[in-house]
Amino acid sequence: MRLIATPSVSRHEEVTADILQQYLLEMGLSPLRFGNNVAALSVSHSEGKPNLLLCSHHDTVKPVAGYSRDPFVPVIESGRLYGLGSNDAGGALVCLIEVFLQLRSIDLPYNPILALCAEEEVSGAGGLHLLLSHLPPIDAAIIGEPTGMQAAIAERGLMVLDGEAVGVSGHAAHGEGTNAIYRAMEDIQRLRNFRFEKVSPIMGNVHIQVTQITGGVQHNVVPDRCCFVADVRSTDVYSNLEIHTLLQNSVQSKLTPRSLHHSASVTPVDSPVMKAVQSAEISTYVSPTTSDWIHLQCPAVKMGPGQSCRSHSADEYIELLEIEEGFNSYMKLIQHLKKL
Repeated sequence: MRLIATPSVSRHEEVTADILQQYLLEMGLSPLRFGNNVAALSVSHSEGKPNLLLCSHHDTVKPVAGYSRDPFVPVIESGRLYGLGSNDAGGALVCLIEVFLQLRSIDLPYNPILALCAEEEVSGAGGLHLLLSHLPPIDAAIIGEPTGMQAAIAERGLMVLDGEAVGVSGHAAHGEGTNAIYRAMEDIQRLRNFRFEKVSPIMGNVHIQVTQITGGVQHNVVPDRCCFVADVRSTDVYSNLEIHTLLQNSVQSKLTPRSLHHSASVTPVDSPVMKAVQSAEISTYVSPTTSDWIHLQCPAVKMGPGQSCRSHSADEYIELLEIEEGFNSYMKLIQHLKKL
C-alpha cells in the first residue's frame, strides 16, 4: 500500500527505494543500494554455489488520463487492490520479497538473490543493467511481471526505428519540389508489407508497426522532411542489427535505431529452470512485451501475479487472491528447481 501511495515514475524512484531498503533492514537483512535499485543476498550466501536472481521492479509509468480515481490512493474494493503499480509490478514485487524471506530458512543448492529494480519501464541504464555490475554472476533468473502466473519461456525483443524521409521544399500551388510526406508514405507501405524470410518456430514472424508520423510546416509549402517511428518486435532468428540492415535496404528513408541491445530472449529447453517449469506443471507462453529479461544472459522465465492487459491502463488493479496465488506458485517453482 505504501508503494502505491508513493509516486515512483521511472527515473524518480528514490522514495520507494528508501521504503524497500528500510523494510529489508527491518526484516533483518543487509540490503544493498545502487542508485534506486535495492538488492539483498541471503545470510547463508556461499560463493561456491550458483546464483538465482529473483527480480522485479518498483518504478511505474506515468498515470494515464483515463483514471476515475486517484492513482496514488490505494483502495481495496471487492477483493481488488486499486492503484498505479498495483498490477505492474507491485504484486510480483511483494511476492518475490516474501519468497526471498521464506528461503532464508531453507537449505538450497543455490543462492537466492533479491533484486528490486528501477527504470524497468524505460529500459534504463540505471536499472537492472547497473545493478548487475555490482552483483555476483547470475546463473538463472525469475523475472516478476504480471503474466497470470503463466511462465513466459520466450520474450520478443524491441527495436524502435526513427525514420526520416527527405524531399525538396517548394510552393504547393506550383507543384514544385519533392514531397517528403509522399516518400515517407511509400516507405511506410514497404515496411507494412515487408516479409522476413526466416520465421521463428517459437515466436513466429517479426512484427512491425509504424506508430507515429510528423511532417510539413504549413499548408502551401511542399514539405522537405517527414519523420516517422516504427516499433519492431524482434524474434530469436534475427539479431536487431540484421533486422535493421534488411529494413534499411528496402526503403529510401533513413532508419535510425534508438538501440540495438533489446534482443529477444528464449529459455533454453534443457536448462534447469525450464525443467522446473515443466515439472511444476506451470503453463507456458511467449510474451509479446519486453522486461528486464533483456539485460540477462542466463536462462530465465518471466512470471507473476496480475494480468499484462491491465498494465499501463486506467484504474489499474490486482486481485488479492492473485497475490496469494503468486506467492504459492513461485514457491512451487522453486521447490522443483533442484539445481542450476
